[in-house]
Amino acid sequence: MSELFEVSEEAAEAIREKKAVVALESTIISHGMPYPQNVETALRVEAQVRSHGAVPATIAVIKGRIKVGLSADEIEYIGKEGGRTVKCSRRDLPFVAAKRLNGALTVAGTMICADMAGIRIFATGGIGGVHRGGELSMDVSADLEELARTEVAVFCAGCKSILDIGRTLEYLETKGVAVIGYGTDVMPAFYTSNSPFKVPMRLDSPDEIARFISVKRELGMGGGCVIANPVPYEFSMDEDIINAAIDEALEHCRAKGITGKEITPFLLAEVKDITGGDSLEANIGLVLNNAALAADTAAAMERMA
Repeated sequence: MSELFEVSEEAAEAIREKKAVVALESTIISHGMPYPQNVETALRVEAQVRSHGAVPATIAVIKGRIKVGLSADEIEYIGKEGGRTVKCSRRDLPFVAAKRLNGALTVAGTMICADMAGIRIFATGGIGGVHRGGELSMDVSADLEELARTEVAVFCAGCKSILDIGRTLEYLETKGVAVIGYGTDVMPAFYTSNSPFKVPMRLDSPDEIARFISVKRELGMGGGCVIANPVPYEFSMDEDIINAAIDEALEHCRAKGITGKEITPFLLAEVKDITGGDSLEANIGLVLNNAALAADTAAAMERMA
């Protein structure tokens, strides 16, 4: 514990005793959903992690202090602050801490802080990636670089389907990042379980994933990995409907001239409105599903320790 970094007592004890711990991000609270649904979802995700035998550690920056393991009151605070919080990736963390601001952590930001705390398992919705048209704009999420350097396993429903999935997979391959399909040979597309792209490897149980993470670490390979967990069938959206919604949202984004880190929250909000809220329900369902798999894997790693 210091002026800049604090791990909750529960999470710190679990880390010391090599118990199962799952890191959770905070942009889904601040930028991913409206209040109070964002807070309700965050608390449901934490409860899901607990029900599968692990300790949840939601991470955010509150008034300049990085907090690993938020209290319910702190989750409520971040939820009410919403878009007023700074969306924090690697480049933003020192600024937000120095200015004593509130920050919600992206996948990259969460990976960094989880690694600082000694947490190796992280559940989220979807990772960032290469944006559509990224071969011209060079708009590539910092999440991909973080996966190449930071030793945290990221459990997700693939990359967000507003992105260029094929180029994202190529980028991760170049960086040596393992992308593992959980019970699937196909790269999930966030809102749907299908895409035209194959995953390079597949594992079919939490024990297998735990073994992979353990061996990777024992070999000193460094860097993270992606566990691509398809959205549950009952929440999966029709591919034609979601693709049409994404195309329409992209047109709105271009017309408004939105760029940089504002693109993803704008597109997700647009898709939600275009689909009449169906995409938000899918988002909640897949996050809960990822949290369960991450917790099961963390519990398997605890048994292996």
